[in-house]
Amino acid sequence: MSGYRFALVVMSDSKSKNPEEDRVKPIVEELLSSIDSKIVAFHIIPDELEEIKRLLIELSSRNDVDAILTSGGTGLFYRDVTPQATKEVLDYEIPAIPQAVLFNALKSTKRAMLSRMVAGVRNGKLIINLPGSPKAVAEDLGYIVEVLPHAIDKLRGDTTPCGG
Repeated sequence: MSGYRFALVVMSDSKSKNPEEDRVKPIVEELLSSIDSKIVAFHIIPDELEEIKRLLIELSSRNDVDAILTSGGTGLFYRDVTPQATKEVLDYEIPAIPQAVLFNALKSTKRAMLSRMVAGVRNGKLIINLPGSPKAVAEDLGYIVEVLPHAIDKLRGDTTPCGG
C-alpha cells in the first residue's frame, strides 16, 4: 500500500501566535516524502489540554488522515500537556515506539530521558508525539519513519505476517 496521509499538529503557545516561526513542518514534510507520504492537515495550537484532545479526536475521525504526528508539549514544563491529552483519547498505546525513539535519542543526549512522548492508536489512526525541537523531531522521526508505512498498512487492515 502507499499514499500515506498525515496530520501534523504543533503544540506551542508562542508559535500559535506567530505561526511563521514554525520550523518543524518542513522537516516532517521532507522525512515523510521518503515514504510516499504527505501532510494533509496542519495545525498550530496552544498548549491547552482540551484543545489538543478535541483536535486529536477530530483528526482521527477524518477519512483522509492515516496518522497524526504531534510536535511539542512532551517535556517537563507545567504547560507540556500533550502526553496527557493523547493518553486520554487513545484506544490503546504502542509503548515500543517511544522506547525505540528513547533508545536512539540517548545516544545523542542524556536529556532525552526527560521526554514524555506517547504513541498509540485512536479510531484506527496512529498518533505519535514528537518533541518540539526541530533537531529532535528530525532525529526522532528520522529513526522511526521507515516503520510507519507498515504500521499504517496494519491499521488499514493488511493481514500479511509482520516477520520481515
